[in-house]
Amino acid sequence: MQFHPQDINGVFEITLERHEDERGFFARAYCPEEFEKAGIDFTSTQINLSGNRRKHTLRGLHYQNSPHAESKLVRCLQGRAFDVVVDIRPHSPTFGHWLSFNLDARTLNAVFIPEGCAHGFLTLEKDTLVQYQMGRPFVPGKAAGIVWNDPQLSIDWPHEPAVLSDADRNWPRLATALRTEDK
Repeated sequence: MQFHPQDINGVFEITLERHEDERGFFARAYCPEEFEKAGIDFTSTQINLSGNRRKHTLRGLHYQNSPHAESKLVRCLQGRAFDVVVDIRPHSPTFGHWLSFNLDARTLNAVFIPEGCAHGFLTLEKDTLVQYQMGRPFVPGKAAGIVWNDPQLSIDWPHEPAVLSDADRNWPRLATALRTEDK
């Protein structure tokens, strides 16, 4: 695995080192020791799959607050997705900044998202399958989110969503979400 640090502290794009022969390839996709060597404190405690039938399905921007904050390792197992990470840590120098990644099942690249960041994606192909390795189990009732088209963030999504849940459509803007959490 190769770890590529990004402009938001704690975010890494991870690419695989493929070992190929006539059968195909073999690659290590997750190894706690390799993460530790890269300075990332992450142990996967839960693995989730997100199956998306239609192209341009949007999920996000999701997060959980402390003490249930989640770190995630996200990879596309089938299809392609435009993946977005938003720094929502109030004291971070990159607060409110976002990064995007093109996750692709052909390359199997991944993004590591630390606690304190919101995450979402837009599928770029039908039948896109996204895998989340979680650093902490999901806690029902503790999910939070930011609306995908918050003008403060100005995320440059490659396409308008064709499929969007009511929850994702109605999340508050970043400023409102953080004020609500302070109460």
